[in-house]
Amino acid sequence: MGRTDMAALNSMTRRGFLKTAGVTAVPFILPTRLRGVDAPANRVTLACIGVGSMGMEDLKGFLFTPGVQIAAVCDVDAGRRDAAKAFVEKHYAEQKTAGTWQGCAAYTDLRECLARDDIDAVCIATADHWHVLAALLAVRAGKDVYCEKPLSVTVAEGRVLSDAVRRYGRVFILGSQQRSEGRFRFASELVLNGRIGQVRQVKVGLNKGQAHDPVQPMPVPPGLDYDLWLGPAPFRPYHKDCLHYNFRFISDFSGGQMLNWGSHHLDIAQWGLGTDRSGPVEVRATGVFPGDGPYDNPVTFVADYLYANGVTLNCSTANPSGVRWEGSAGWIAVDRGRLAAEPASLLKSVLRPDEIHLVESRSHKDHFIECIRTRAETVAPCEVGHRSASMGHIGNIAMLLQRPLRWDPAVERFTDDDEANRLLGRARRGPWSLG
Repeated sequence: MGRTDMAALNSMTRRGFLKTAGVTAVPFILPTRLRGVDAPANRVTLACIGVGSMGMEDLKGFLFTPGVQIAAVCDVDAGRRDAAKAFVEKHYAEQKTAGTWQGCAAYTDLRECLARDDIDAVCIATADHWHVLAALLAVRAGKDVYCEKPLSVTVAEGRVLSDAVRRYGRVFILGSQQRSEGRFRFASELVLNGRIGQVRQVKVGLNKGQAHDPVQPMPVPPGLDYDLWLGPAPFRPYHKDCLHYNFRFISDFSGGQMLNWGSHHLDIAQWGLGTDRSGPVEVRATGVFPGDGPYDNPVTFVADYLYANGVTLNCSTANPSGVRWEGSAGWIAVDRGRLAAEPASLLKSVLRPDEIHLVESRSHKDHFIECIRTRAETVAPCEVGHRSASMGHIGNIAMLLQRPLRWDPAVERFTDDDEANRLLGRARRGPWSLG
């Protein structure tokens, strides 16, 4: 991954922002306004960066999170940006006697938003290829971060961000909201505490990807800063079907369903195995890729992972959705809205005080705000999000190369495979170096 010195990094600055968000670590001091929670002055001031479909869901959630004030929205699409600003101001106006309120700023460029001293935290729900850079700029600017999944589009950039979050002492939570749902936590605790005996195999089911017919360039619509939307990704002509939700099917912007749904279910699988800060030691995978259209991530796939203790994990679009751990004394399966086990009596288990208890979060957003105040690690910290994304990345690489790959989770490199290791990072379009 390319790096620039600070002079080069500062050259992309607007309003001198990056001069104050440099690369030297600074001690964290909790702002006076965050030392209490009752008075309006003590609220966590939040900016929402990326306010499309998922971004608006996050924004709405934070509007009803106690102790939060949304002060700014940011999006490269003027229509979405203006709609988000109007929604926030209408919400707060309805709480005022006068029935009016105009205190939500709107930005096209996130650097201008992050330059504000009065922003405590950000919610990032941009396209995936912007996640790491947006979060990195935020933590360097002293902001805590709620970032939608997947964490990254390469292993290398995920490592840069995780190291930066730790270096700058920021609170970070990935939008892997299943970790704040009781059934996923309980299932993982049962596995970790040996209720199904020795784990032998895990099965993970993910949704299929999509294909698309070839496209012709289209005019960029008014109000969209398309060059800024592309950001660090390679230039390609605009087409409406390559943005917003569909960007995830294009490898320049994301990693397909291995990252989209894998960041949920592979994450939970690793949570239950106790490997969510490390990973497997081998991967082999096959995939069916689209034809000549713009979408190039696999539509269907099978990825098999091997862990150092002999446990295998099979991830496939042919498996039922969710996660199923199989052990010597039974199995447990979990998905959204479903928790099952054999024997069924496992689901009536009560954990003893001396057993493993995972971090309990009943609301991802409430939990994030509480961790801002306590400076505790969240239920979905950056390092864990990085490792979950890495599962998808190395699976995709194995599909592309069509051969088994040995993986060293300690150094995050493939063993004796230079070609595979070159795919762990990628070039970035200027001036968007991670620096």
